[in-house]
Amino acid sequence: MKHLNFKGIIFFILLLMLSCKETKVETKSKETQPPNVVLIFTDDQGYNDVGVFGASDIKTPNLDQMAKEGLKLTSFYAAQAVCSASRAGILTGCYPNRIGIHNALMPNSKLGLNPEETTLAEMLKAKGYATGIFGKWHLGDAPEFMPNNQGFDEYFGIPYSNDMWPLHPQQGPVFNFGPLELYQNEKVIDTLTDQSKLTTMITEKSVDFINNNKDKPFFLYVPHPQPHVPLFVSDSFKGKSERGLYGDVIMELDWSVGEILKALDKNGLTENTIVIFTSDNGPWLSYGNHAGSAYPLREGKGTAWEGGQREPFLIKYPGKIPANRVVNTPVMAIDILPTIAEATNTKLPEKKVDGKSAWDLFLGKTDESPQDTYFYYYRVNELFGVRYGKWKLYFPHSYRTMEGQEPGKDGIPGNYKMVDLKEVELYDLANDESETNNVANQHPDVVNTIKEMADQIRAELGDSLKGIEGMETREPGRTQ
Repeated sequence: MKHLNFKGIIFFILLLMLSCKETKVETKSKETQPPNVVLIFTDDQGYNDVGVFGASDIKTPNLDQMAKEGLKLTSFYAAQAVCSASRAGILTGCYPNRIGIHNALMPNSKLGLNPEETTLAEMLKAKGYATGIFGKWHLGDAPEFMPNNQGFDEYFGIPYSNDMWPLHPQQGPVFNFGPLELYQNEKVIDTLTDQSKLTTMITEKSVDFINNNKDKPFFLYVPHPQPHVPLFVSDSFKGKSERGLYGDVIMELDWSVGEILKALDKNGLTENTIVIFTSDNGPWLSYGNHAGSAYPLREGKGTAWEGGQREPFLIKYPGKIPANRVVNTPVMAIDILPTIAEATNTKLPEKKVDGKSAWDLFLGKTDESPQDTYFYYYRVNELFGVRYGKWKLYFPHSYRTMEGQEPGKDGIPGNYKMVDLKEVELYDLANDESETNNVANQHPDVVNTIKEMADQIRAELGDSLKGIEGMETREPGRTQ
């Protein structure tokens, strides 16, 4: 047997020590790297359209597993009950009316999200994150308002809602929509006449983004166009659910979530990635069997009632956010940007944001809401409702409802009727989440407290119902 000489032994030991040192440096580097962020944002999905939120006729195994591995919020609110405004809120941390984004922007709009606002993508990009969006934008389709000019390195998807195309059986001829264009960054790569493969393509692009950016922090934003009508699903999911085509679409979206989670796991990124799932507003009830369900909540999209803005919300971050928790504390989409800022140790935008960080709530360090009060605007800048603790107060206003109306069917909507709410109404959501028992007369002190809070926000943001022009609103982007 041959023996190593003394110099050989010393050389071997030095090599071993150097190897261990490099391994420790690499491990430490991965531990100190800020977490990746994945935000999955569906369109017009109802509160009841996920298994863990009550759906018994739609299988959502991946979302149900997310709930087991993370946190389920049962009082999470979209920033507003309509597409563009809701997206503006979650991407900027601002009430949409603060930054001049109202309703749903139409194709060729002269308005868009002002590039001077700081988006979640821009905030994280300043910290060195790679940023990508795959899905629906809907914050202005003029070039200066599109994603590549709002902080996103990569973009694949459609510029506005999927019903804004000439093939919609009712709206197409009414609005004379042009072609629905599919973008790859700033270039139109296709004109869509069939959307059945869009969810699959968005999912594949999202997985590719993860694979290509696995060695650096990234922000992946996946705003799916579905289940907004018209409903489309790939052949793989047709006829799979017990709730018809709408259920099939939800099952494919759940599959998409699973593919993204598998990509994170395959690349060893699960432990260092924050994954969020929610929707932009409640179901479009006039479409009947092609609409989702907000049960047991009242009304749906386009209203300030609970069914219009309370959404399913799941978040997971293994080892940081405790698993299998259910929290009833109110949080709003405007809180997501400051929450991510704290979680990633990133500087907040210089301009005022309305959101507050919910990070301690997510970590289980507190049961308190990040904010005392949340304000509900719809139809431009009209203050319809206020959430204050367990209370929800509504001011007199007109709203749309399908109650007593013939529902739509198979892609053709029914007709809403307008109803006038004539007096202030107050609901105790802890005991009446369906908002059936007005208790304003029993709690005049609560009503007066909320009215005072409402007057404060009106002074800032205005209220067209009362003819008040806010002193702290900012202009949207405008084309020249």
